[in-house]
Amino acid sequence: MASEYILELQNVSKRFGSAIALRDVTLRLRRGEVHCLLGDNGAGKSTLIKTLAGVHKPSSGAFRVDGAAVEFESPRQALDRGIATVYQDLALVPLMSIARNFFLGREPVKTRFGVFPALDTATMAEVAADRLRNMGILIRDANQPVGTMSGGEKQCLAIARAIHFGARVLILDEPTAALGVRQSFNVLKLIHHARDQGISVIFITHNVHHAYPIGDTFTLLNRGVSVGTYAKDAISKDEVLDIMAGGTEMQKLMSELDGVAV
Repeated sequence: MASEYILELQNVSKRFGSAIALRDVTLRLRRGEVHCLLGDNGAGKSTLIKTLAGVHKPSSGAFRVDGAAVEFESPRQALDRGIATVYQDLALVPLMSIARNFFLGREPVKTRFGVFPALDTATMAEVAADRLRNMGILIRDANQPVGTMSGGEKQCLAIARAIHFGARVLILDEPTAALGVRQSFNVLKLIHHARDQGISVIFITHNVHHAYPIGDTFTLLNRGVSVGTYAKDAISKDEVLDIMAGGTEMQKLMSELDGVAV
């Protein structure tokens, strides 16, 4: 029987020497769910992202994919299991074309004169334009430099690329952080579109106003500790804001943890 969860962290901690970046964090992602990971700077979001993406190994705790324990040696192994991470820097090359960025590292090849291998630039341009069109992004020419795209369009390109290459889990690192209102709205629509395709999404943000409309479940981090996980129907946006701002529940938990010897 398939696990209810496509991805699970169970009591995961991550230490760097004597520094504790994560402490006993549990996170469970259901299939076709948007799970919002909320927290201010220094909350441990970046370390958690890199643990999920195969950059860091947990110091303790369990990491499961489809119910089976995993121990990724590299981000490539996470990608091979369908876990794709879109970081804030997007891993795009500004002077390279939209099509080349879309296929970066996975370029289709054809033979010329039946012998010489060459990039299939026509296919790359056609596929890239089509996938972006499906996401609501219309481009004049897929061969134009990716640097000519807006911030929101670049986010859509990075997400569309991950979906095209088989992502089952999308981990989005602050995708709306540097965007205006309209561009942020387009990215949130894209997250909704991904969920409709059955893709599970972990949406990392510190902006509750972006997370709450699109999220199904919310996990709140503070100083490397999970303050709690809540279904949308169990917590209001104002309650999420209160906890993030230092509400009574978080203050109680932090005071208890401060008294625990590590």
